[in-house]
Formats: sequence, C-alpha cells, structure tokens
Amino acid sequence: MFQDEARFGRISDVRRCWAPKPVRPICQAMLTHEYTYVYGAVDVATGALDSLILPHVNTECMQLFLDEIAARHPDERIVMVIDGAGWHRSSNLKTPDNIYLLTLPPYAPELNPIECVWDELREKFFHNRVFQSLDALEDHLAAALKTLETDPVTVGSIVSWPWIMGALLDSLMN
Repeated sequence: MFQDEARFGRISDVRRCWAPKPVRPICQAMLTHEYTYVYGAVDVATGALDSLILPHVNTECMQLFLDEIAARHPDERIVMVIDGAGWHRSSNLKTPDNIYLLTLPPYAPELNPIECVWDELREKFFHNRVFQSLDALEDHLAAALKTLETDPVTVGSIVSWPWIMGALLDSLMN
C-alpha cells in the first residue's frame, strides 16, 4: 500500500466550465483558512483505497490511521510505503504487527501514486464549490471518498503504474 495525507479546506478551486453561448457562468470563490485532512492508503495491485478523515497531521492521527488499517486488514501483511514526514518517523509511532513501513526517498512525491488519487478527488469532486462550514466540507469529502473506495477499477487505473506493477511481479517471481 502507498500512504499519504492530503489537506482539504474551505478555499474554493475556481476552474473553467462549459456553458452555452451567451451565458456566462458565475462561480463563487471563498478563502477561509479552515482545513481537514485525509489519510489514505491505496493497494496498487487491486485498486483498494482506505481513507480516514482526521483533524490534524501529527503522530497521534497517524497512529489512529495505522491502527484502523491494521483492523480493516487483520489477516494481511502490509508493506506501507510512506514519505518522510516528521509524524511518520516519530519514535512515539507504534507500528501494528501486520504493517511494515517503507520510506520513500526524500522530496519525491512523484513516486507516490496516491498523490494522483488526491488530484482525481480535487478535480472531480471539489472544483467550483463553496462550503458553508467545515462540517459541510467533511460531509462532501466523505461522500467523494466513499465513491472512490467503492470503485477499485477507477482507482486501480490511476495508481497501477507500470514500474510499480513490474516490481511487484518481479518480487513474486523470485
């Protein structure tokens, strides 16, 4: 599994949209500094996505996420690829027995396919939207994540990069 966190806030993402001539669409914009975070892990072989919405990015929230993943997959041994965030390296982080953490090289988010899941989420579910509260944003985020979690074919098409799949197949052959 590849793991990462993403920040979602009440800052609208205004983008171009289609409208028939001569209609000029009106898109609201908002700049409010309220955020929530999604912790996610994706299985590149199956397209399975696990996510959790949490209020912060810190060791305590990372621990909650790891414990949740371990509970969701109790009979599996998981190699979880993570980046080098401080809360990933904390000595207070207790890795569950069925999870092994493997760190990506520093400053290499382009190696983590879950980054593309965040892009898909923002592009398909969050452009040209304004949320009246952080609770409304979190409700919308939960629904969007549920849509992706129940569609492993789409998620798999986003994250099953050839070099990763090749490495997995090579490891199974040896």
